[in-house]
Amino acid sequence: MRTLKTLPIVALLAILTACSEDKPATTAKAPEKPEPIGGQSALFKMYQMARSWGGLETQVLKAQSIHMAEVKDIPPGLAAAWQATLVSQARGQARNYTYSIVEGEGNLHKGTFAGPEEGWTGPHGVDLPFPMAAVKIETDAAYKTAMETPQSKAADYDKKNPGKPITVILEKTSKHPDPVWRIVWGESVGTSNFSVLIDASTGAYLETMR
Repeated sequence: MRTLKTLPIVALLAILTACSEDKPATTAKAPEKPEPIGGQSALFKMYQMARSWGGLETQVLKAQSIHMAEVKDIPPGLAAAWQATLVSQARGQARNYTYSIVEGEGNLHKGTFAGPEEGWTGPHGVDLPFPMAAVKIETDAAYKTAMETPQSKAADYDKKNPGKPITVILEKTSKHPDPVWRIVWGESVGTSNFSVLIDASTGAYLETMR
């Protein structure tokens, strides 16, 4: 015979059992997919690290996107990794930096990474240093301008050469007053016969190189 004292305990157990049955099972979260990054954003991350090395007068010499087999389906104008060379006139040195969204081959690390220092006595050849503030246009926007500007002929070339990798280079020469984003159809300038220059400060189309 049940006593009155045992009834509340039985009722409580029944309620707890019902609640546990109604609670949906938790599922493990899928790992987040690394998102490709634009050259301006990646360069700024590298520049922030370089500032602690070269001080306020640190300048950019050049930058370039890096193709990575580990990351697929990257929208044109973005990349999984970027490399930049920054210089300090006061220190008389240059230093390479990389930014990657994943670990990769060739000593490529996830995040921002600084390479060894090298001697630098000033501009040599055609490349000229410039301030980070001069880079105001993101690379996917530069690619879009190249594709949408009729006189660039980029859309026609892209249609006739589908599937070519897009490489993006940041450089400054005496030919143009501002640094430029060079949108290259191919793995490098040396192996490509078509590239478009977009002003990295204003976003304007400048010229097509063949």
